[in-house]
Amino acid sequence: MTPGARVAVIVGSRSDLPVMEAATDTLRDLGVAFELRVISAHRAPALLERFIAEAEDAGVTVFIAAAGLAAHLPGVIASRTTRPVIGVPMKGGVSDGLDALLSIVQMPKGVPVATVGVGNATNAALLAAQVLAQSDPDLAARLIAHRQAQAQAILDDPTNAGA
Repeated sequence: MTPGARVAVIVGSRSDLPVMEAATDTLRDLGVAFELRVISAHRAPALLERFIAEAEDAGVTVFIAAAGLAAHLPGVIASRTTRPVIGVPMKGGVSDGLDALLSIVQMPKGVPVATVGVGNATNAALLAAQVLAQSDPDLAARLIAHRQAQAQAILDDPTNAGA
């Protein structure tokens, strides 16, 4: 486990790693320590359960889980922890990610999973940081600076002159 990891990023398949780089890059940019793992909820359920317990013991506060097709990974994690779980539906399948989105967002009552848009790993990382920032004023300040930088980039864009 990465020392001081506050977020666990779990993908069900190595093929999800390129999309999830946006989450790990965002967490890194915000100074949030994280642990990244590839663990299938279907092919390695005992490993997943053990990792969740170890992550909680090590101080992980938020889980981000990326999954496509049946997209059970976020829900399985949510069923094993009371910590926030953010699901990232991945493109693919019969409807290019809609099936994964619906699978993650339609969790049964009592087992919530926050869900971002298909492939939107950046928003998952920002949401995790916002959860952590509730008890971390320094991180809250970094998030404000991040938002201000986004706004400034729009203002600095020459195609927005006079807007």
